[in-house]
Amino acid sequence: MRTVKEVSEITGVSIRTLRYYDEIGLLQPTELTEAGYRLYDNKALEKLQEILFFRELEIPLSDIRKIMDTPNYDKEQVLLTQKILLEQKRNRLNGIIELITDVMKGVNTMSFEAFSKEEVQTIVNHTLECMSKENLDEQVQKFGSLEKYTEFLSSGFSNEQAIADLMKWYGSKEKAMEAIMQSTGDAEEVRQEQDENAKIYKQFMAAKESDNEDMERSAVEQLAENYKKMFALDNARNILLDLSKEYLRNSKLAEVTDSRFGVGCSEYVANAIKRYYGV
Repeated sequence: MRTVKEVSEITGVSIRTLRYYDEIGLLQPTELTEAGYRLYDNKALEKLQEILFFRELEIPLSDIRKIMDTPNYDKEQVLLTQKILLEQKRNRLNGIIELITDVMKGVNTMSFEAFSKEEVQTIVNHTLECMSKENLDEQVQKFGSLEKYTEFLSSGFSNEQAIADLMKWYGSKEKAMEAIMQSTGDAEEVRQEQDENAKIYKQFMAAKESDNEDMERSAVEQLAENYKKMFALDNARNILLDLSKEYLRNSKLAEVTDSRFGVGCSEYVANAIKRYYGV
């Protein structure tokens, strides 16, 4: 048996709060001494721990009491539900912390200024310079001429949704320009990034088959790091959340991913990303 003072020291719950829990019938002491002092056994401490989990989820005390007084109260199932909800809360907080860190570094200022004609031309010229002769010849043949292919590349910068996505991923036009101009078009570098992605997706499928949450979380973290390298991003949160949306739309991208890594891969990856970022 432990006194109210000892319980307070062990759990961090104030003596005043423990007395209040007793008054409202939420957590009553196991017994009272002749002098009226409250004593708690291990079972009472376990119940207090459950109450604290509920409080972390910001559930009102009156509702906690109703839940715990329910005749068919299943402690194991409640703990499992609490675990899932607290993980979601943690992930949401992790996402918010990442965004705050970015804002402190000057990232995600969300400037929606349009690209000028000169900036678009600079980007297009850089893209053409980075392409191998083989790839460029292939595109020229596909579009009919170099001029038409150049027009196609330029047209992407008149797409409001595409520009909004760029700003969301990079935080500003300047950051997006900087990232695009860093691209070298190096085939070996691209191959390595693609190989790393394939390795990560195989880990996702292994996590899916074994229902391994730690492996799933690690795969999302690795995917984020690889996307940062691939697209010269400070933070991969937004681009990965957009990827998850695309997968869940049953897009062509989802079909290609499933055909390569296994049925259900795209949906699992999408939901893993959402779970990681608490969405």
